[in-house]
Amino acid sequence: MQSILKRELRAYFYSPLGYVFIGAVFLFSGYYFYSYNLSVSTTDMGTLFSLLFPVIMFLVPVLTMRLLSEDKRLKIDQQLFTLPITKVGIVLGKYLAALFIYVIAISSTLIEAMVMSFYGTVTWSEVIGNFTGLLLLGTTLIAICLFVSALTESQVVAAVIGFIISLFLMLSDAFVYIVNNDFLKTLFYSISIKNRYTPFTLGIFEFSGTVFFISFAALFLCLTIAVLDRKRWS
Repeated sequence: MQSILKRELRAYFYSPLGYVFIGAVFLFSGYYFYSYNLSVSTTDMGTLFSLLFPVIMFLVPVLTMRLLSEDKRLKIDQQLFTLPITKVGIVLGKYLAALFIYVIAISSTLIEAMVMSFYGTVTWSEVIGNFTGLLLLGTTLIAICLFVSALTESQVVAAVIGFIISLFLMLSDAFVYIVNNDFLKTLFYSISIKNRYTPFTLGIFEFSGTVFFISFAALFLCLTIAVLDRKRWS
């Protein structure tokens, strides 16, 4: 797993992708920080974290689109199976590499909180709660988009499908009001990522929300491993 992790990290920093993702998150975070904190002299960062939600939903597919689809396109995915690395190690190595880049990107919010502490009193419990929510959001989205990347050799297709899934998960709670079937209403509400993320932006650490994000991530990591296992024996 360590060899895959190092390989993917080098790939992120030897190409523009890692820098572009980190720069984009820093850009949006900095803009929201200036607009909703510095310009109005408030230490409440709840609005900033709320606005980062759609940004993250649409940027993560770009971060993950090449992880497995590129190996498939270059025909080196089968070579990975000949190495003394398990499928779990391959998936976790690629997953942790993307998660590492993601954590660097969202660390901008902690830097901004430190800046705010020089101008006023920052409620660090709320900041950590918000950061935890953002981290859990990323763990889930990266796992989902990694699974999508395993299904196709086209990075563009992987990114587009990732966008579509992210949009669906972001808007799933809205479908509750346009369907009449009680089962569908319950389903759409239960898979709503937005509903699970919102409490964290209010500084509320919800155990059920944490379990939801971790379970979702674990599910899609297992599905990704299953896809690789099918390819190995096909």
